[in-house]
Amino acid sequence: MKTSGLNPYLPFWETVPDGEPHVFGDRVYIYGSHDRLGGTSFCEEDYVCWSAPVEEPGVWTCEGVIYKKMQDPLNGAPYGKTLPEIGMPLGTEENPHLLYAPDVAQGPDGRYYLYYALDFVNVISVAVCDTPAGQYEFLDFVRREDGTIPDAGRWFDPAILSEESGNYLYYGFAPARKFPGMEQVIFPGAMMVKLAQDMHTIISEPKCVANGIDTAKGTSYEAHPFFEASSIRKLGNRYYFVYSSLQGHELCYGTADTPEGPFAYKGVIVSNGDLGYEGNNLAVNYTGNNHGGLERIGDRLYIFWHRHTHGTAFSRQGCADAVKILEDGTIPQIEITSCGLHDGPLPAKGAYDSCIACHLTEADREQVGQVVMSGPGEAVPELPEEMPYITEEADETGEKGLKPYIRNLRTGSAAGFKYFQFEGTESRITVELRGLGCLEVRADSPDPQAGTMVGSAAVDSKNWKHVTTGLQVEAGKHALYFLVKEGTVDFASFEIA
Repeated sequence: MKTSGLNPYLPFWETVPDGEPHVFGDRVYIYGSHDRLGGTSFCEEDYVCWSAPVEEPGVWTCEGVIYKKMQDPLNGAPYGKTLPEIGMPLGTEENPHLLYAPDVAQGPDGRYYLYYALDFVNVISVAVCDTPAGQYEFLDFVRREDGTIPDAGRWFDPAILSEESGNYLYYGFAPARKFPGMEQVIFPGAMMVKLAQDMHTIISEPKCVANGIDTAKGTSYEAHPFFEASSIRKLGNRYYFVYSSLQGHELCYGTADTPEGPFAYKGVIVSNGDLGYEGNNLAVNYTGNNHGGLERIGDRLYIFWHRHTHGTAFSRQGCADAVKILEDGTIPQIEITSCGLHDGPLPAKGAYDSCIACHLTEADREQVGQVVMSGPGEAVPELPEEMPYITEEADETGEKGLKPYIRNLRTGSAAGFKYFQFEGTESRITVELRGLGCLEVRADSPDPQAGTMVGSAAVDSKNWKHVTTGLQVEAGKHALYFLVKEGTVDFASFEIA
């Protein structure tokens, strides 16, 4: 039986980052951007929605495309009113503005409202649907009743909260390096406005609720200023504002007693390289931007985040890990795992694809930095020679005709998986490899000075080969690492029996 709920929680071929999970009724729905597998820029595809039963949050169903970029009037769709000024050309079929990170809320009328920004237009749009995962239709732009848009903060990465006290829209972008023409612009940080019951008319002045780099000095946000990726939840009697800090790889949070904030900075929830976790200053994974939200699914609370594949910033996949709220309302930073939405460690006995690795490093740990990326219209640079990365290749026997694997594991590289529950009776492991090299299977740590070597395997083949070796692991919860001792190999899967 296939184990469900692993990270990434959607199939390996699906690339939905910026995930905002919401429970509506008895299902959890994930709304996010939509990258292209092996893409060359962010968010190249239309919005899709996936959902899962609250009782089985690892069993996801694709609801299909729920909204297309060409439905927005700023990409040429029909619109009977005056368009907002965006200071750039409208999108076309050949060169559309792209759908960036969205959020969804059920409005006071029971309908579902989808908020998003098209790449760099500095306008937030709203679409609406009668069901959580139906076909959304463009509704209008977020602006005042007179049609104007406040010039306060950057209208980007919206988050929406609709409750009895009102409708609250959060947005913002606060980079350290200003784009050309923005050198003198002040980006206060995360902003909040209230919306009318129509869910798109602004009825309050923008208010800064979390400080960005221009306003963070001397505040609790100074070390982790707001950058982007606003997300909002009410948990118990507190409001939690999650955001991506200027560090980029981490999701931080602040809390407030009311949705109007301001939110007091409280800490880091997750880093997609585990930087800062228990004092760690060496990344366990190549890092990149991060975006996600908190959601309680059943009796467990999760933080949704995303990782990067293909060695670049442009093929991101959604991940999730359980978090705990302490009695004082704080959330300790959590460790990224392969377990995801699975309730506890994975059963050791079974078959697993290597693409669920939560640890992927080269020999020189200090060189495990950010993934490769490029600016708009620029070619994506070559990957560093020593960099291992998750990718895929054509395989008619594989799901969607593809086979996922880790490419370019060189001497000293390690792929790690956390965690497995061993019974102590497991006796062998079969590893699917190609290339020329040998590796050790290690429990608990890839460091030869720590952990334990529990098996070894060697391969000399240009084609995929299954190599079986003995395995001895004590009963209990353990991480597994595959450390290349010599050579260069690709790694597709493993099976423990």
